[in-house]
Amino acid sequence: MSSLYTKNGRPLQVSGDSVYSRSGKYVGRISGGKVYDPSGRYAGTIVGDRVIYRSAESASISGPSVSAPRVGSAAASAVGSALWGDEPNFPD
Repeated sequence: MSSLYTKNGRPLQVSGDSVYSRSGKYVGRISGGKVYDPSGRYAGTIVGDRVIYRSAESASISGPSVSAPRVGSAAASAVGSALWGDEPNFPD
C-alpha cells in the first residue's frame, strides 16, 4: 500500500486505485491522475505525492464506486504544500 497526502499534508492510504482517509474511510478512486469521490465527482488531482483540488478541473466526472473501509493508519502528517489549488474535501 502506498501513500498520498492532501495539499495541507493529511495522509491518505492508497490500495490499488482506491483511496482511503487516515481513519480508513473510503474517499475515492484514482483514474487518469485524478481522484473521484464515491459518487463519481471530481475530488482532486494527483501532483507528485499530493492530492489537490483544482476548480478548473472540477467538471470532470467518473462512474460511482464503492469499497469497504480499511483499518486506520498511524501515518504522520506531512508539511503543507504551496502548489496551486485547494485542500480536497476528504474526511480525516
